[in-house]
Amino acid sequence: MAELNWVLDKIIISVDHESKNSHTFQSGMKIRLERDYNNLNRRETQPVNAIVVSGENIKPGSEILIHPNVTHDTNKIFNHTKLSGIVEGSNVKQYSVPSDKCYAWYDEEEFCWKPMAGFDFALRVYKPYIGPIEGIEPELIPDVLYATTGEFKGQVVHTLKACDYEIIFQGKNGQEERVIRFRHFPGQDNDREEVIAVSDYLTNMVNNGNLLIGLSNTTAIKKTNNDSNRRNRKLKSQADLV
Repeated sequence: MAELNWVLDKIIISVDHESKNSHTFQSGMKIRLERDYNNLNRRETQPVNAIVVSGENIKPGSEILIHPNVTHDTNKIFNHTKLSGIVEGSNVKQYSVPSDKCYAWYDEEEFCWKPMAGFDFALRVYKPYIGPIEGIEPELIPDVLYATTGEFKGQVVHTLKACDYEIIFQGKNGQEERVIRFRHFPGQDNDREEVIAVSDYLTNMVNNGNLLIGLSNTTAIKKTNNDSNRRNRKLKSQADLV
């Protein structure tokens, strides 16, 4: 590949368009997973795993998570090598994408995903059903997130509308994983800031086990001081968040 270097507010990435179309079982057996049929949710069907070719303050070769719409021909780098048919026929393509469309990077030393600058990770907050009927799922509290990274880690924050963005990506085990990200710029006056308040009341409710946290209403769990080790293991298995 010809040498490609980043420019201001851009990151050059390499994307394998088939990276998401498989599932690996615990036994190691791998099967084809067709995603792009009868599904209009591009977060589920389009690749979001990418490898950094060149970028500011990010090591080449690092794996990152991107917005599913950036792998469009408007961002694609054409003619970066001599015509051979090999590159043109490959599923791996190169793109120059906006840095604010890159959400997370994988820390090879700590073996976990971490948010890029301007983002943090979170879990949703749910109100459990309290009553005589069994099997009633907990109710989502809208525009509220339990931060798991950054300045507000361990606290419940109120956000603007529709800031609950879930990234659906291919995990290191070859299986689908999910993580929720929101925008936050500590110490900055940024027009894209999504956190509007911290709720001590809801934070205490979560800490006391009166509210649930998780990626969905079926996986949401209590956070209790007496069960912190099990809780941390559970959260890591859900989204590799801690």
